[in-house]
Amino acid sequence: MCSHYQTLKDADLLLKKFGVRDNAAAMGKYDMWPRYQGVFVRRPVEHDAGDDAVPEREAVVGRWGLISAMTKADGLDKAGELSTFNARSETAPKSFTFGNAWRRAQHCIVPADAIFEPDWRSGSAVPTRFTRADGAPLGIAGLWDRWRDATGQLQETYTMLTINADNDPLFRDYHQAGKEKRMVVILPEGAYGDWLTATATESRDFLVRFPSDKLVATPMK
Repeated sequence: MCSHYQTLKDADLLLKKFGVRDNAAAMGKYDMWPRYQGVFVRRPVEHDAGDDAVPEREAVVGRWGLISAMTKADGLDKAGELSTFNARSETAPKSFTFGNAWRRAQHCIVPADAIFEPDWRSGSAVPTRFTRADGAPLGIAGLWDRWRDATGQLQETYTMLTINADNDPLFRDYHQAGKEKRMVVILPEGAYGDWLTATATESRDFLVRFPSDKLVATPMK
C-alpha cells in the first residue's frame, strides 16, 4: 500500500499530461501523506448536464483518504480516523467506505511525480522512491467521493486503488516478508480518458500491473 507520494510541482503538467487546467495555488502540498489535501483529476460532475462550457476533465483538491457520501453525521469522526487512502480493488465494490464510489464509477486519476514504498530486505525499512523511467508523471487510478460537513459544505475526498503484487517483478521485493505485496494501479497515458469514463462493470479491465521495466526504484538512504 502507498502511504506517501509526491504530487506535481508544475501546474502546467496538469494541462500537458492530464488534460486539465489549474494553477499553482490549487496544487496543495507536494509531499503527500494520508489526510493531506491533494489534487486529483476527474470527469466533472456536471459533464452530462448538456452544458458545452463544462470541460472534459477537471482538477479537484480534496482529502487523501476517502469518506463515503453514505456516511451519516454521527459516523464522520470515526470515518475520518480510518485508513482509507488506499482501496483494495478486490473488496472495494462491497465495502461500505468505497462501495458507493465504485458503484457510481466515480473514477479519478491521482497525478504524482513519485510514490514511496518500504524496502525491508535489509531487515529495516528503507524508503524507496518509484518514478517512471521516462521521467513522465504517474497517473494513479483512484476513486472519489464527497460528503457534507456540519455547515452543509461538500468536502471532496479520494483514494488510490491497489492490486496484488506478489508476482510483480519489482513490487514483490517491497513491504515486510510474509505479508501480501500490494501496488497501486498506475495507468498508461493512453488509458486516462477511458478510465475516467468507464462504467463500474468496466472498472476491473484497468486494474493491471504497470510494466516493471518502465519504473525506477531509488533507495532514499
